Amino acid sequence: MRLSLPRQDLTRLLTAVTKVVETRNNIPILGNVLLSVEDGQFSARATDLDIEIATSIPVLDALPGDCTVNAKLLADIAKKAGSDVSLELDGDTLTVKSGRSRFRLATLPVDDFPSFAAGDFSASFDVDLAALVAPVQFAISTEETRFYLNGVFLHNPGSALVAVATDGHRLSRHTAPTVGDLPPVILPRKLVSILPKGNVRVSLSSTKARIETADTVITSKLIDGTFPDYQRVIPTGNDKNVLADRKALATAVERVSTVATERGRAVKMEIAPGQIALSMRGDAEAADAVEADYSGEPIEIGFNAAYLTELLGVLDGDTVRLALNDGGSPTIFTGGDDDVLVVLMPMRVS
Repeated sequence: MRLSLPRQDLTRLLTAVTKVVETRNNIPILGNVLLSVEDGQFSARATDLDIEIATSIPVLDALPGDCTVNAKLLADIAKKAGSDVSLELDGDTLTVKSGRSRFRLATLPVDDFPSFAAGDFSASFDVDLAALVAPVQFAISTEETRFYLNGVFLHNPGSALVAVATDGHRLSRHTAPTVGDLPPVILPRKLVSILPKGNVRVSLSSTKARIETADTVITSKLIDGTFPDYQRVIPTGNDKNVLADRKALATAVERVSTVATERGRAVKMEIAPGQIALSMRGDAEAADAVEADYSGEPIEIGFNAAYLTELLGVLDGDTVRLALNDGGSPTIFTGGDDDVLVVLMPMRVS
């Protein structure tokens, strides 16, 4: 294998695939990237055994061949190179040259690199998947014991495509136009975090997902579990509606959180006709208020300040609507577009 290419092309190629390479692992080959030249295409492939990313670019005057080399090391070399880069394989050593710089990297056998067979897919459709999951990603659970919550639930009830995530304290749902029949699946948190922006081709089976762009293919295992009936968590009797400026409320929450002594500190909201008063106690006390459109009986409720900040950040539009029942029940938050709905559990405040 021998080829030369612009530094930025090699960097872009390696940046795309090294997203799945774990810095620490007990299997040396998983720290490597598989490089190959064939039919005028230079390709790179990496995997952590759960997700595989493969991407390629056209190259000229290249000799075919393949090898595996430390992914992070080669990526660092490419980023710091001062000019075009040449790669040449000689036996079990890959020589990397750029200007006056020379690097000799050890390789591992290509036959040891894991094969990631995708199998057959039962559904395929085009969608901006990154945009679909973006408003729900913050609610993915990190609690490994409930592994079935460690991702985004994707399904199509009725005439809609729905993405949902919850960690038991908050739930976020994003609804989009249907793309046809597809199996209900749970996309793993790591896959969600590396989704390419823009429209992609999505192919699904009951166990795997494949995401395709013009030059990159991501294949991932799905979470093997049953997502809970989230519809039961969404309140249906919250008839007390409060309207407020979304950015003003987010800014006020951020201001009073200055005195918080820990991330999970609750912010107290006293909702009354005309305003929402916010307060928090930590090393000090803080209070603020924002105007609100509300005409019902006063309500006092507390929320995790960090969770409240995150959900106000994912909602769109100038206005946020809070639908409440009482101070001890879950609250529904929606923005300018009802396509995104967030349910937040209250917290006790002193």
